[in-house]
Amino acid sequence: MMQTSYRLNARDLDENFLKSLKTLFQDKEIEIMVYDVDETAYLSKSEANQQHLLKAINNVNKGENLVEINLEELGCGGQCPPY
Repeated sequence: MMQTSYRLNARDLDENFLKSLKTLFQDKEIEIMVYDVDETAYLSKSEANQQHLLKAINNVNKGENLVEINLEELGCGGQCPPY
């Protein structure tokens, strides 16, 4: 049994992707499973990370321990790309 996993954005599904699947699996029957990915799930895998994230969320909600950044001081003239 051969198994392959792909992770891509739905907008990247195109005929080339289907051709590569057909080439890879040729005349075999395949099963395709699709689910959306929580891109932040890995952050809460460890207990330490979970506690750190909960503390950070609590700080934001209380307005405590926040860092203000002046875009002018970053050297991009206030035209910094969004992050």
